[in-house]
Amino acid sequence: MKKTTTGTTFAFRLSYIILPVAILLLSVLLCAFFYPRLPAEVAYHFKDGSPDKWLSRSNIVLWMLVPQLFLTLLAGAITWGIARLAGLYIPPERTGIRLERIIVLMGNMITLPQIILGFAILDIFSYNSYQIHLLPLWVFALLVMVVGGIILGILFSQAVRQGQRVSKE
Repeated sequence: MKKTTTGTTFAFRLSYIILPVAILLLSVLLCAFFYPRLPAEVAYHFKDGSPDKWLSRSNIVLWMLVPQLFLTLLAGAITWGIARLAGLYIPPERTGIRLERIIVLMGNMITLPQIILGFAILDIFSYNSYQIHLLPLWVFALLVMVVGGIILGILFSQAVRQGQRVSKE
């Protein structure tokens, strides 16, 4: 946080998007590990547990990593924009709420779809390398959304309680 004549500005930091970056790096490592183990044609769509659509292994890696990269860049853009706007419109000393914590939360929320996509990558690679399905994707996605919703609910209730304490003072 830096004070200027126009208000307080927040500088972009990697910690604002550390989870999306970590998931992106983990996805790259998964692709690097499994790429030599994949057949030339990779099954990526399954109907009743059996493959029914295939792509070349280089295309499947590309189609798996590009969305991960896009989501990571989106997280960076969101946090950079919010960090720039937060100091202009919200004086932090009046709110009593740590705005950096909110920026970190917003930047790392992108992790939820990244985790689901990363699991899809892992499932596709494990099936094509070892003929093993890990868990149905919809079950995993449901688990991620429920756990993510619980965590967001806890963080939201903490922010509300903190705001109430500040308003009473």
